[in-house]
Amino acid sequence: MDDTPRNDFSDRTERALRAGTPPPIKGAKAPSNEDRPSAQEAEAAVRTLIRWAGDDPDREGLLDTPARVARSYQEMFAGYDVEPREYLERTFEEVGGYDQLIVLRDIRFVSFCEHHMLPVIGRAQVGYLPTDRVVGISKLARVVRGFARRLQIQEKMTAEIARAIDEVLKPQGVGVVIEAEHSCMTIRGVNSPGSSLTTSSLIGVVRDDPKTREEFLRLARG
Repeated sequence: MDDTPRNDFSDRTERALRAGTPPPIKGAKAPSNEDRPSAQEAEAAVRTLIRWAGDDPDREGLLDTPARVARSYQEMFAGYDVEPREYLERTFEEVGGYDQLIVLRDIRFVSFCEHHMLPVIGRAQVGYLPTDRVVGISKLARVVRGFARRLQIQEKMTAEIARAIDEVLKPQGVGVVIEAEHSCMTIRGVNSPGSSLTTSSLIGVVRDDPKTREEFLRLARG
């Protein structure tokens, strides 16, 4: 018998899953830390999914699975606990007169499709043309990771990264290109392994000046 702590929301969620109907939505906005379900509630939800899939969460191989899933979700969705723009706040002005594009290539990331909660695995090319200050290159990768570790669509994530760099660093221009493979398309649905989606967001001179745009895209392509 399942003695996992329950509440009304968990009961309604389980009934909806058994009936094959959408589960109840607990508010439109992301919950605050105070409103977030406890680890025990998250584990109870995983047990429900295991039963809904047709297996027994009490069998030996699955006994610790709910706790493992809850811990892995905490890591994979760590982007909700950070503000990516804060990574860009420490800048350097001693650049020796450098006034050309800065491009960081092949920033690997794992995100999750907000429609199916399946992995989106890809790489980002991020560049900007500084005005009078630059940021440590690792911070660009942290910004990508901060936005990626949330439920996302690739188009929104691309724009978020570019907008954050533009708003904080106030460069002459920003360019972001992301190429990713979506598991919701490659392992289900149309089952199209190997297909990938490319998105871009260009701001300022990287968008408006043809030479700068071509230079960024050339550097992004490597």
